Order: sequence, then C-alpha cells, then structure tokens
Amino acid sequence: MFEYKGKIIHVDPVSREADYGKMPKADLILVTHAHSDHLDKRAIGQIRREDTRIILDQESAAKLNEGTVMANGDVHTVLGLTIEAIPAYNTTENRQRFHPQGRDNGYLISFGDKRVYVAGDTENHPQMMALRQIDIAFLPMNQPYTMTPEQVAAATVAIRPKVLYPYHYGNTDPNRLIELLQGIAGVEVRIRKLE
Repeated sequence: MFEYKGKIIHVDPVSREADYGKMPKADLILVTHAHSDHLDKRAIGQIRREDTRIILDQESAAKLNEGTVMANGDVHTVLGLTIEAIPAYNTTENRQRFHPQGRDNGYLISFGDKRVYVAGDTENHPQMMALRQIDIAFLPMNQPYTMTPEQVAAATVAIRPKVLYPYHYGNTDPNRLIELLQGIAGVEVRIRKLE
C-alpha cells in the first residue's frame, strides 16, 4: 500500500496477508495478475469504495468483471499518477508456465518526481534490465516462481534503484541477497520481515 497526497494505492491486496477490513479504503487498486495470491475479490471488496479505480491485466479483468485493462507497455495517467505496465514473466526453461510472456504486469508508478517499480511475479527479463531512474524497486524473490537472489542482485545492479525491497520471498533467504549486493554503492536494501 502507498499513500501519496492523500490518495491510497493498494497493489495486489490479498486477504491471507492482512486484514483488509482494517486497512484504508483505496482510491486506486493495481493488480499484477490473476493468481490467487495477487487477485483476491474479498480483499478488493473490503478496501474499495464506489469511486475506486482498478487497473489490471486482461486475465484479472475477466475474473473480476471490471477495471481498466493495461497491456504490457501501456501508459495511463490515473489520479494524477503516471502508471506504466512493465512486462512480468518467467524466462527460465520449465518456469515459463508459471508466468508466460505477454500476460502479466509489473507497474512503474510515478509519484511526482519519484519512480517506484513493483515488479509483480517475474524473472529479470530484458525489459526490466533496461529500466533506469528507479527510486524504489520491489523485486520478487520466490523460487521457483520468480527470481533467485542471484537474479534479484543482477536486476539491482542493472537498474540501480536507490532503495530495494525484496518481496514475496517466501522461503528464500534474503541474507543471500544482502551478501550478493555487498559493495554495490548507491543502493539501500531494506528487508521487511514477512509474517
């Protein structure tokens, strides 16, 4: 969840991760893809208002029966925020079935002059590695579905966010990522405990 200029933006709200009945109501909800650990109708129902805007991929829109669809590469301005849909997909052989190319989104959100990248479920593909001027990056580290610590480290070195939050890391040890990024100047790694 982000708060910016009095607006609340939720990304992939899921009931099993938080009590969304107690969370602030959303002005905007972003959904990266239709897997149940990212698209949860109950959580969306708990945080939505009548005027809440929802941005999502085509498959999620079909399941939710509403929202504004963004395909990979689309750019929209919503509530004064510029949002770009960045591809999210697996590149490793035998993992492409989890997140095929062209289906899912990550989102690059411009909060004024700050650019925040929420990658969604993905590996470090060429479109990600080409991103620049990222202030904060949320990169997934969850085997076998997303990136290894080595892939997150490679993406971090390529895109050089000022702040990196590894997220969705399940049983992957975030300390391995910290080891890999030792000596990389200008990137602050923030590990938040998953509960």
